[in-house]
Amino acid sequence: MTLQDIIQMDKEYFMNVFGDRIPVCFRYGKGINLWDLEDKVYYDFLGGIAVNALGHCHPKFTEILKSQLDKLIHTSSLYYIESQAKLAKTLVQNSCADKVFFSNSGAEANEGAIKLARIYFKKKGLTHKYEIITLKNSFHGRTLTTVAATGQEKYQKPYAPLTPGFKHVEINNLEALKEAITPSTCAIMLELIQGESGVNLVTEEYLQQVKNLCDENDLLLIFDEVQTGMGRTGKLFGYMHFNIEPDIFTLAKALGGGIPIGAVCAKQHVASAFEPGDHGSTFGGNPFACTAGLAVMDILLNDGLIENAAKMGEYFKTRLQELKDKYSIINEVRGKGLMIGLEFTSDISKEFMKKLFQKGFLVGSVGTKVLRFLPPLIVTTEEIDKLVEALDKILGSSQFTVHS
Repeated sequence: MTLQDIIQMDKEYFMNVFGDRIPVCFRYGKGINLWDLEDKVYYDFLGGIAVNALGHCHPKFTEILKSQLDKLIHTSSLYYIESQAKLAKTLVQNSCADKVFFSNSGAEANEGAIKLARIYFKKKGLTHKYEIITLKNSFHGRTLTTVAATGQEKYQKPYAPLTPGFKHVEINNLEALKEAITPSTCAIMLELIQGESGVNLVTEEYLQQVKNLCDENDLLLIFDEVQTGMGRTGKLFGYMHFNIEPDIFTLAKALGGGIPIGAVCAKQHVASAFEPGDHGSTFGGNPFACTAGLAVMDILLNDGLIENAAKMGEYFKTRLQELKDKYSIINEVRGKGLMIGLEFTSDISKEFMKKLFQKGFLVGSVGTKVLRFLPPLIVTTEEIDKLVEALDKILGSSQFTVHS
């Protein structure tokens, strides 16, 4: 089929929730590269929105999945699942969690974390503690409850009335957070880096104070690590940068390397609140998905990808900082590891995303001012240089002010 055939079929049969997509359809991928129907090659600096941490068609990963396909795809949670038990063990042994529950997505993982926080206090007899404080401009998913947790009105407005019990405060504003806490508060839930609103980071000082408030007010601390987890920030999990352990954290995206899987990870005293019948999932943690998760964890931990994410992240930010020093239209370079945002002083990010696409580079645009970069963790200095050089040419040809 041609690209136009696919676009026409999509318009005729698929619910139009994505609008007019970027006009490309990919045929295959390898490493950081993707090839379209006409064999034009692209450099993937968006990584399936932080999903393809291993790159495309990683040989070790795909070989493991091919082998599993010949053995078993799905049974049921009525029975014990070897890969599920092994993946739970691997996550526990490499994190602050004691127990894990698997879902199909980040939204489901966050929904599970919210349910766990509420039932924890209910079973302690504190039924009045049910409210959760999240941050403005956060993104926690698209279910009715995770939309309510998300601190962005544009996602919430079409679905009002939403699930009650959520408050939203400004990131890094400790006073606003203190004022939002009431006897009904049960947890504070936040992303360590807000990816969907422009790669906004919490500060170390703020996070320490959040932890203190949780301890002082008998609140649970929940980290949404759907995007920051799995080596993305240069450590296996984002919380490891801060020397602070959450009571609950969630994973998805890169956990399955492209196979849908999410996880709710919790300390024992909280996890024990989930008892038989309290939660469940038909597909969550099935043999195939957990085999994918095990393969991803093995490659991340043993093949140097996390270390590469830290090293390449610093290199990438340095190269982007050189552009900032050169062009006054660039306001800020920010991020950790290979989760990086480039903010402009005017509304040009969507235009630049399209221009980079035309040059064969896939990046994201958050709002109108921020380009977002989430390349596979296998990215090299040579590939980063190519992206930066392409961006430099676009900036240079657009008649922006160059610093003298």
